[in-house]
Amino acid sequence: MSILKVCHLGHPVLRMQSKRVPREALASPAIQNLIDDMMETMVEYYGVGLAAPQVHHSLSIAVIECHGPRGEIPMTVLVNPEMTILDESLLEDWEGCLSIPDFRGRVPRYARLRVDALDRHGHKVEFTAEDFFARVIQHEFDHLMGKVYLDRMRDLGTLAHMAEFERYWLPREKKAGSSE
Repeated sequence: MSILKVCHLGHPVLRMQSKRVPREALASPAIQNLIDDMMETMVEYYGVGLAAPQVHHSLSIAVIECHGPRGEIPMTVLVNPEMTILDESLLEDWEGCLSIPDFRGRVPRYARLRVDALDRHGHKVEFTAEDFFARVIQHEFDHLMGKVYLDRMRDLGTLAHMAEFERYWLPREKKAGSSE
């Protein structure tokens, strides 16, 4: 496996709608290696999700995994995902992106959705995602559609460099969530 180079905002592949992956192509060593490399790259850079366009491949593949205070999400591979919104409520929270390093911003996302996709072996997967898991799926789905989280922000006034986010915004968020 290899750590892949992550492209940054401005690279044209981030603004392209990705190509669907034919089910029969999933068994190819090239696609299986790409998925393995995407998982390793996501973990290496402390991401919770990574879409193929972020590593210079305009293919409809995303990987997601999270273990920590935001929740437990097992390693999930989504090929050709489709989303159905189950709750029109929008929840606004902070997001970052490996393709827009060192920045955070508040992004509204749907609270609950159904996902239909293929797994890495071409088997159909269907599940419901809520809260943080739903947020991550929407973030990665946006990458597959040629969008980034900045496109979804209601107010660019919350866009913050990571150092300033940690200094000014994070303490406010921790205090708001405390029982003091």
